[in-house]
Amino acid sequence: MALAIFDLDETLIHGDCATLWSEQMGRLGWVDPESFMRRNNELMDAYSHGKLRMEAYMDFSLEPMIGRTPEEIEHLVAPWVEDFIEPIIFSDATKAIAEHRKAGDRILVISASGTHLVKPIAERLGIDEILAIELELTHGVYSGKTVGTLTYREGKITRLLDWLDAEEENLEGASFYSDSRNDLPLLQRVDFPHVVNPDPVLKAHAESVGWPIHTWK
Repeated sequence: MALAIFDLDETLIHGDCATLWSEQMGRLGWVDPESFMRRNNELMDAYSHGKLRMEAYMDFSLEPMIGRTPEEIEHLVAPWVEDFIEPIIFSDATKAIAEHRKAGDRILVISASGTHLVKPIAERLGIDEILAIELELTHGVYSGKTVGTLTYREGKITRLLDWLDAEEENLEGASFYSDSRNDLPLLQRVDFPHVVNPDPVLKAHAESVGWPIHTWK
């Protein structure tokens, strides 16, 4: 059984789930929408240029959730996924997932977004297994901090290798789909890298080494 690994944001969906959740927190009245989204967009611009300290983004984006329970967040995320995420799922992504499932591959989403968002989105896509940024709980509520290695850049490899050991799996014949230069370290580790709607740096690299480039809609 080979692995079919998918990035989430701008790969399976036409957008960034963390940014979209930030907008939702504004609608919920948890943050000032204008100033919060201004800072969010500054940090995401750094991400797009490969210059983001993910710890800084997580500290910022999780602050409105401090003191809230996982159950409260789950209750609010579920309808948000239906209303705002489902309409932006790439139909070509669902086809690729179906093809890998038909081939008997084991499907995994690995994302630099939080588990509170990645898990329900993956489930909406029919995917049960994920690796994402884990959130710390203190006395049953979110502390605003993360736990363990962040699934970002080389951190994706670290977390994936730990998962492979735990699951007694390996990367033989594995595929990985991503849009971002930040995922070059993992793309270079798999047998079948796939580039989806790539940023300019990733596109140039893919063209230079002959990786397949997909335009998903």
